[in-house]
Amino acid sequence: MSAQKPRGTKPTDPLQKPWAKTDKFASNKAKRQPDAAKVRTNKPPKTVQSDESKVYGENACRVLFAQRPAAVIRLYISQQLAPKFADVMKYLAAAKKAYHIVDDAELEKVAGSGHHGGIVLLVKRKTQQKLADYLQQKGRKQDCLLALDGVGNPHNLGAITRSCAHFGVGGIIMKQPELLQSGAALRTAEGGGEFVDGLSCDNLPLALKLCKEAGYTLITTSSHGGNSLYNTPLPAKVVIVFGEEMFGVSQHVAKNADIALQIPGTGKVESLNVSVAASLILGEWYRQQG
Repeated sequence: MSAQKPRGTKPTDPLQKPWAKTDKFASNKAKRQPDAAKVRTNKPPKTVQSDESKVYGENACRVLFAQRPAAVIRLYISQQLAPKFADVMKYLAAAKKAYHIVDDAELEKVAGSGHHGGIVLLVKRKTQQKLADYLQQKGRKQDCLLALDGVGNPHNLGAITRSCAHFGVGGIIMKQPELLQSGAALRTAEGGGEFVDGLSCDNLPLALKLCKEAGYTLITTSSHGGNSLYNTPLPAKVVIVFGEEMFGVSQHVAKNADIALQIPGTGKVESLNVSVAASLILGEWYRQQG
């Protein structure tokens, strides 16, 4: 299919084919071969299917393309950012997939957010894994999992995912792991979403029981009690449970924990943001295992 070129744009404009050479031969060749990309400015985005998601933010999109290029369905990008993603546009053109160079207003409409960073990818979602299937995989002598009890804010989820990727966490146990693949969560994760799996469960207490039976130590946090994080040996195989900020983990989950941790501090604030608390505990676990 041929590209639709905005008014005043020459056929050899590098934004039409940012990978193309500017010599005369390349220009003539470009005229003979139709571009597989579509360049549009004011066309509404197509409906997103249930197995698709939108990813935006420069780092998140760059890492996703590096890890799963075949998952990319379509690209929307600003004119300013297009030269930095010339390799992506070349790939899509060769694969007969569309890219669209659009303005910021269109990007905001496509992303559903003003924090798109100049780029939006429509992609196939990562396949979700069930916790039971994950636990059946043998040979893990050292492993850290997170379990989230009622945490749903996409920015917290993204920040937690970013820390998980940094400290080598295998997966995040949730009733709704698809929340980890929202546009806002993936943007905040800065590419970390490609390295951390969402592990689905229907019943969190039962899921944690299965983890304990598989040899994991269950850890919870408390702002009012528990052992100091920095004076407590942390086992090689752990599941660390975090609850939403206002109420914390449920009582049923808390009473079945093997270790309750407190993050030492001045006491001038009630507690830390859940994503900050997760980062501190994961960092200490990683340090001890190293």
